[in-house]
Amino acid sequence: MEVELLAIGAGPSNLGLAVALEELAPDLAANTLLIDRNPTIEWQPGMLMPWATSQVSFLKDLVTQRDPCSRFSFLNHLYETGRLDEFVNMSTFTPYRVEFAEYLRWVADSLTQVRIQLGRECVAVRPRRDDAGSVTGWVTSLADGTTILSRYLVYGGSREPNIPPELAGVSPDRIIHSTQYRRRVAELDGELPYRVALVGSSQSAAEMFRALRDDLHDSDITWLMRSIGLSSDQSSKFTNEMYYPSFVDEFYDARPAAREQILRELYRTNYSVVTPPMLEHLYADLYLDRFQERTERRLVTMVDITSAHEAGDEVVLELTDRRTGAVTELRRDLVFLGTGFDTRMPRLVRELASDLGLEHIEVSRQYRLELQDDSKAACYLQGVNEETHGISDSLLSVLAQRAEEICRDIVAHRGRIPATAVSADEPAGL
Repeated sequence: MEVELLAIGAGPSNLGLAVALEELAPDLAANTLLIDRNPTIEWQPGMLMPWATSQVSFLKDLVTQRDPCSRFSFLNHLYETGRLDEFVNMSTFTPYRVEFAEYLRWVADSLTQVRIQLGRECVAVRPRRDDAGSVTGWVTSLADGTTILSRYLVYGGSREPNIPPELAGVSPDRIIHSTQYRRRVAELDGELPYRVALVGSSQSAAEMFRALRDDLHDSDITWLMRSIGLSSDQSSKFTNEMYYPSFVDEFYDARPAAREQILRELYRTNYSVVTPPMLEHLYADLYLDRFQERTERRLVTMVDITSAHEAGDEVVLELTDRRTGAVTELRRDLVFLGTGFDTRMPRLVRELASDLGLEHIEVSRQYRLELQDDSKAACYLQGVNEETHGISDSLLSVLAQRAEEICRDIVAHRGRIPATAVSADEPAGL
């Protein structure tokens, strides 16, 4: 297959791009393909608890901050599905997460020009070159052995889950990352009294702790964290201004030292923190547990997992107390991880950069991968550019505006550099 633009990942970033293409560049949209390894359009499927809500306003959907009149808005989704009155009556800016996931599926089904193919896993991307060595396009290899050729490539996949190195030797059957929570818990016998360790102090860890109360209701759960306790996110209306799409310009143009300071000071607005409503809920639950003298759910703070191994049917965690240095063992059946994601560029991007001979992965203000020559093709990265575009890059906050910027940059690039034929040295069968 050959298309002009291939977008890897059918999550919010690339769905937002698909909408922008249909509204701003319909001729390009008609030759665009989105692929995703999942069999359905999903958004954070591992954490789609029925009570979980989005942490950002519904106005930060795929289009509203770019075009409030777009037919692809969340409000229009509510209107067309007959739920607008009820949502208005909820008096909330934050919809349920399952509701926003439904909105993404609705958007995907509403596209008329951009094609989407699901169940197609990308395993590698490499450049195509002409006889002069200039990049003319991309060869994307899929798990089923097929390839897709494209002139333009947009990576919108997620980062890999972060598995602490101390747990690297433990069988994956006993490790459940937050991205797997719903699927893996559904495979367990909810009536068995599992011994569970939960690791992390993030929102995802907090949501799993709450969910495990119902999903594995008779289990013994020990929540381990390095911090002195759970902390509320430190956002305010002042710091939230740094999540505006307009702030991306300021951040990108800032000196390296200023960027580092901004990211450092904003870290606790998004990472290793829990929302105030969730903290209130968790504390109330633990308060009642203490009142009822129930001890099967507990928090253990200021502790490091210094090693882990399997012994028979158990995972043995070696814990080191940060206050005293005392070392103890904790024997568990399962270990749940609310440890976030690997901060490195995703594997596909790193390998592509290596094939291109790039020492550093850098992107332009318009999210285009900086190549070493005046390439006839272009590659764009979505959601992985915090170091250059700010802390909001991995969130919904700037998604709509970013989609327009990428769309317009592709249109400008294809007008400036006409497409060329595939070079004669392409591998046979492509």
